[in-house]
Amino acid sequence: DVIQAGKGGIQVETLFIDEGFGTLDAESLDQACQVLQGLTEKNRLIGIISHVPELSEKITDQIRIEKTSSGSNIHVVVS
Repeated sequence: DVIQAGKGGIQVETLFIDEGFGTLDAESLDQACQVLQGLTEKNRLIGIISHVPELSEKITDQIRIEKTSSGSNIHVVVS
């Protein structure tokens, strides 16, 4: 919202966040998830790259990447 207001009508509809969640305590993680959920309710796409198990439990739609000895596998989980 701040970027859109300050840049003369530029719309930011997609945001990717790479990690940083591992340093949050449980309460802060819950707050961050609530804010991100609020953004998705405004028809914005939020992508999160994370290895935090608690975070993956809170997100219903996921693209999971599994590393194997012969390459990577992709699993799409949609609720």
